[in-house]
Amino acid sequence: MPFSIPFKAHFPSSLVYKMTSIATLSPPPPPLPTLPQTLPLSLIQTCKSMAQLKQIHSHSIRTGLVCKPIVPAQIIAFCSKHGAGDMEYARMVFDAMPEPNIVAWNNMIKGYSRVGCPDSAVSMYCEMLERGMMPDEYTYPFLLKRFTQEMAEKCGRELHDHVVKLGFSSNVFVQNALIHLYSLSGKVSVARGVFDRSSKSDVVTWNVMISGYNRSKQFDESMKLFDEMERMRVVPSSVTIVSVLSACSKLKDLNVGKRVHRYVKDLMIEPHRVLENALIDMYAACGEMDIAVGIFDNMKSRDVISWTAIVAGFTNLGQVDLARKYFDKMPERDFVSWTAMIDGYLQVNRFKEVLTLFREMQAANIKPDEFTMVSILTACAHLGALELGEWIKAYIEKNKIKIDSYVGNALMDMYFNCGNVEKALRVFNAMPHWDKISWTAVIFGLAINGYGEEALDMFSEMLKASITPDEVTYIGVLCACTHSGMVDKGKKFFARMTTQHGIEPNVAHYGCIVDLLGRAGHLKEAYQVIKNMPVKPNSIVWGSLLGACRVHRDEDMAEMAAQKMLGLEPENGAVYVLLCNIYAACKKWEKLHEVRKLMMDRGIKKTPGCSLIEMNGSVHEFVAGDQVHPQSKEIYSKLDEMAVDLKFAGYSPDTSEVFLDIGEEEKESAVYRHSEKLAIAFGLISSGPGVTIRIVKNLRMCVDCHYVAKLVSKVYNREVIVRDRTRFHHFRHGSCSCNDFW
Repeated sequence: MPFSIPFKAHFPSSLVYKMTSIATLSPPPPPLPTLPQTLPLSLIQTCKSMAQLKQIHSHSIRTGLVCKPIVPAQIIAFCSKHGAGDMEYARMVFDAMPEPNIVAWNNMIKGYSRVGCPDSAVSMYCEMLERGMMPDEYTYPFLLKRFTQEMAEKCGRELHDHVVKLGFSSNVFVQNALIHLYSLSGKVSVARGVFDRSSKSDVVTWNVMISGYNRSKQFDESMKLFDEMERMRVVPSSVTIVSVLSACSKLKDLNVGKRVHRYVKDLMIEPHRVLENALIDMYAACGEMDIAVGIFDNMKSRDVISWTAIVAGFTNLGQVDLARKYFDKMPERDFVSWTAMIDGYLQVNRFKEVLTLFREMQAANIKPDEFTMVSILTACAHLGALELGEWIKAYIEKNKIKIDSYVGNALMDMYFNCGNVEKALRVFNAMPHWDKISWTAVIFGLAINGYGEEALDMFSEMLKASITPDEVTYIGVLCACTHSGMVDKGKKFFARMTTQHGIEPNVAHYGCIVDLLGRAGHLKEAYQVIKNMPVKPNSIVWGSLLGACRVHRDEDMAEMAAQKMLGLEPENGAVYVLLCNIYAACKKWEKLHEVRKLMMDRGIKKTPGCSLIEMNGSVHEFVAGDQVHPQSKEIYSKLDEMAVDLKFAGYSPDTSEVFLDIGEEEKESAVYRHSEKLAIAFGLISSGPGVTIRIVKNLRMCVDCHYVAKLVSKVYNREVIVRDRTRFHHFRHGSCSCNDFW
């Protein structure tokens, strides 16, 4: 035979004895009317359960009616079609038939497809051919209907050859089955070939092809096919409408979506829940929540899909609180609903709510999928919650959740964003294959953690693997040069972008070069780059120059850069603060007061410093001068102890960035209460000796806190890892991975 699928042994049968014993051993069914000697076939057709069917079967054996071919054929038909049908029992009855006809073979194949056993259906088909029974036009639709992608790839081509040889290639039902088969195996162009050779008179043929395009995410092709369907005046069915609405949802094409909605009204298609859900999903995806909610409110019955579409619609608009109201009202929730709400919090950077909701999801015994896991890992990455991230990794492994490149990249990103470079690289090396996103993620991760040379080595390996870099990859490469002070290499890579890979630098790449030159003290050259940019510099580019002016205390250029930034973003409080820091460092108190007054006049407020630290699976948040933490008393006591210990190690407060014109003692008190120091003190009292302290800071780390962290790593023999707004600082044995270059 042409198939390589091994034929599996079937159920043994000792014919009448076996079947009689099974029928006798079955639990007693609800009593049936006294069975007549001549068994009407309608009695089998009106069965409600396998127990009743077995009683009828037992009666037919005792009376000898089982010898009539129609009786076992009807029993097999019941098992194949009925929701309660048992295919093991059907197989036993089938094996007792001396010469089953094509209807019996087809029903067996249909039954195995119905219960999701395509392997058994194919084995049945092979046996049928071996025993000399030729398929008919019903065999292939039954056989192919429930194929998995694996089965479609394995057997599809050979089955199509059989169809052609047996002369069924022009049969519309067989054509529809073949279109489905090739769509399932990802061979959409072959499916389209079958479609183009069909008569196209049957709306089902169009539906199968549109569904095939949707399955392969070729939504534009789905829309084109629908247009062609209209031109050929093929009347769409409700299945067509649902498929096209799904494509409109993915493309966010409101115009076509409304046109399709008009079909529902013009053709007077009876609204049903699947169709209404598709309409809600389309309008929600296009941001038309008033219409979506209107359809939702008028539904006669709603299911979890209806509710989830509304929740997802509001989260897509960033209205997570409104989405949460609908989420909380849901009568039932599945993992898709939970993931939609989790993603909503993720989109608006409410990462703590993400983790809280995930805990609620677990308490509700809802098993997450790989998409949920990616969202949770992303939240852990933003919060620097390594312990929880580790727990998620263990959960993924324990529950055998699929670790594809999507999950692998998220896991790697989590480790990098928590400062654990070793484990991030371990994940990268364990991945079965690396795509462009994987390479770019590892380059970025190494770069921001201060491993510039290693990041460039990875870039070289990426090129050797024949993976072509894109503009995002080059941002990672330039960041590696920036964070490690490799000016010459950065310039070379910037030039190679265009000469070797044909990538025209965008504003982000120019921002990296300005940052690279500025940090290295080449302020004039950095300014020349900005002046000669072929694209208009944005606030990030000017911000890079302004940050460099702070490091190198260039007051004049700082004023110019700040003016440019404020022209683009007049409400950006960080610009005013940075300019104040520069004036404070240069002791230009009069200018500092002018900026402070300008801030007050414009209602600009300084973004408060905030530091996060994870301990024992919980994320703790501190702001400067914070006294609301339950352990505030112990934290400030530890701060006092640290002040004494660090002074013995040579610590003297650096108040150069305090832009308040106050006495030195007050300045020292101000820097003393910075959020990073509170988080470090909490870390010291909440963890044992040698445990790494990991902190995430929302702003750039100040000079004094940077100095304190270096001394803490030396005096207390602790590694301290701080991720601030721009990079990672790995403090070990009194030094920092940034080499004081941040």
